[in-house]
Amino acid sequence: MDDRQLIRYHVEGRVGVITIDRPEKRNAMTYAMLGDFIETVGRADDDSESAVLVITGVPGAFCAGTDLADLATVPGETRGLRGSAEDKHKWWPIAQARKPTIGAIDGAAVGMGAEFSSQCDLRLASTQARFAWNFVHRGLVPDTGAGTWILPRIVGVQQALRLLYTGAMIDADEALRLGYVLDVVSSDELLPAAMELANTIAAGSPHSLGLIKSLVQEGLTAPVGEHMERHTTALAACFKSDDHREGVASFLERRPADFTGR
Repeated sequence: MDDRQLIRYHVEGRVGVITIDRPEKRNAMTYAMLGDFIETVGRADDDSESAVLVITGVPGAFCAGTDLADLATVPGETRGLRGSAEDKHKWWPIAQARKPTIGAIDGAAVGMGAEFSSQCDLRLASTQARFAWNFVHRGLVPDTGAGTWILPRIVGVQQALRLLYTGAMIDADEALRLGYVLDVVSSDELLPAAMELANTIAAGSPHSLGLIKSLVQEGLTAPVGEHMERHTTALAACFKSDDHREGVASFLERRPADFTGR
């Protein structure tokens, strides 16, 4: 019996790394794996040891979507939702994380895998990466809702609808052209590049990073007046924070900052 951990989490410095480890199925998700993945992302987001999260798969695989063999064990008419609309952490575990998130995508990100890549704040792809929102070929809509809400905000409405309507597979170069990924590197360079970016981000104030992420996300659908209300509240909180005091002190003392997130 294979009792290995299919969803792994470890911390390197100030970076938490979540790895999907089921290469024989290209990291396709069973119901049990999905539950573990959601729990792991939540636990990593609460971990005070990390300031930034990297989401990746074992080399050659990101996530090929839902394991249809596992799905077939549940009759179609009894397949239920995994939560209500209010249970955002179950649908958008990565997007709901307070910490910055980076997707390091090697191999296929298809279906749910493409959705999870969209939920990341930033995406790096290997030359072997490919993406497809192929839900129309399974009689579904994008299963986390990210394809119909987040994807148009990344690549624009027309390109998002093209990908969703056709279910077409795109390679890493096209993903880069569309602005879906930040950069394309070789498979060997992917995780080091993601860790370098994560460490650069982690050098900043965790208090500021969390506020910036929420201000950007909420600002996408807010009138400017509401946004400025949240902005001024956030800025006032920053001025009162230990991280602000440390940021100023470290500059004046010409030393690296030692932020606590408070």
